[in-house]
Amino acid sequence: MKRLPPLWLSCVPLALLVALIACVVSIFGDETLSGASQLALLVATASCVCIGIARRLITWKDFEQAVSDKVGGVSSAIIILLLIGALGGAWMVSGVVPTIIYYGMEIMSPKWFLVSACLICSLVSVLTGSSWTTIATIGVALMGIGKALGFSEAWIAGAVISGAYFGDKMSPMSDTTVLASSTVGTPLFTHIRYMLYTTVPTFLITLAIYTFVGLGQGETVTSHVATVQHGLQQTFFISPWLILVPALTFVLILMRLPSMVVLFLATLLGVVAAVWCQTHLLDQVAGTVHEGIAQRIRGAFIIVYGSTDLDTGMAELNNLVATRGMAGMLNTIWIILCAMAFGAAMTATRMLESIMQALLRLVRGTISLVASTAFSGMFLNIVSADQYLSIILTATMFGDTYKKNGYESRLLSRTCEDSATVTSVLIPWNTCGMTQASVLGVSTLVYAPYCFFCYLSPIVTILMSAFLPKKNFSE
Repeated sequence: MKRLPPLWLSCVPLALLVALIACVVSIFGDETLSGASQLALLVATASCVCIGIARRLITWKDFEQAVSDKVGGVSSAIIILLLIGALGGAWMVSGVVPTIIYYGMEIMSPKWFLVSACLICSLVSVLTGSSWTTIATIGVALMGIGKALGFSEAWIAGAVISGAYFGDKMSPMSDTTVLASSTVGTPLFTHIRYMLYTTVPTFLITLAIYTFVGLGQGETVTSHVATVQHGLQQTFFISPWLILVPALTFVLILMRLPSMVVLFLATLLGVVAAVWCQTHLLDQVAGTVHEGIAQRIRGAFIIVYGSTDLDTGMAELNNLVATRGMAGMLNTIWIILCAMAFGAAMTATRMLESIMQALLRLVRGTISLVASTAFSGMFLNIVSADQYLSIILTATMFGDTYKKNGYESRLLSRTCEDSATVTSVLIPWNTCGMTQASVLGVSTLVYAPYCFFCYLSPIVTILMSAFLPKKNFSE
């Protein structure tokens, strides 16, 4: 095995990346993710590879193999991203999302909107086991309702993501929950029960914050609801029958079909609904190139893969119902590939391992052990840009330390979930952060301060560790 690089050298590519990201954010602002961040990741990757080759830590073939392995690991996520883009376009133009927005504004009280959005997403995510699917379906609809009610998109996205990631942690069908427990060797339901001690208090604090904010704004956000509803009615065919599309999608989820299958079939249902109910919009999207059935087919294809700009007569509503389709996910895929290259370089040169070993040397007791684990999970989300890899690496690196010091495996599996799982969505170039920013149309750096559940979770798990006995604590 090749030698381990010194800590100071291992930190050079990471420091360069942080400096470049800070630079491009200040210069490009909202356009950061359109190419500048990707270039920053590639420059940091190049520096890591150059150092590795110069110090004989790796060969070029080692780097190529590492990149191949990394990209192969996220190939399914890339397909899911494209399907999510297709789903968003099909459900919007078909009138499914506008119908949910229309009736949701009548049912949901503005005072309780934020806390309701968080609770709804948490319930759906627990039942489905997928934060991505929850956000791509009900989350998008709740974004529309919240904007129509006048709430800031950052607050809405924060509530949606907080609820979705609560469910992602607590569901026995969640892949991250299964991964954390199985990697550490903790029985699944033992792992879930033990997470209740940190997850429930964190979620209650989160709900209290959204309740307080909602009650403070509830009286001032309802003035233009009727105008928005009128604009939706003038543009789309609104009918309760369109609710059948998400209802059938929920049935598919309960059947535990793979995410790709569910998203593909849900998109197909949306296209059928568009052809059946919104032919005038398909004609508008298609333009005047063809006539008759060819025109409708062209429109159906465009809403799935391309951008749509519908004229509702309201500038605000136009932005709300605009879609980007599969093409809108290409920047996300671009940054994921660049992030995987950086993660591959840091792993192949063993620079990441060098940094992690330095962290392990800081461990002195229960609090420092849990804090180091939580910090490592968050740090690996930054460096590896993938929550699954973060969970695996954190669990693997700390496994022997927990066992040697007499701690049960469930403490490690819980800490991995309380850090690696929930903070992944807060990193702009992480697969989760980029996906949710693209799906919800809100920059990661914009919504991150409002995802209270996600950044309170590691804090609470560290605080709770102060009350743990050292050895053999019981159920």
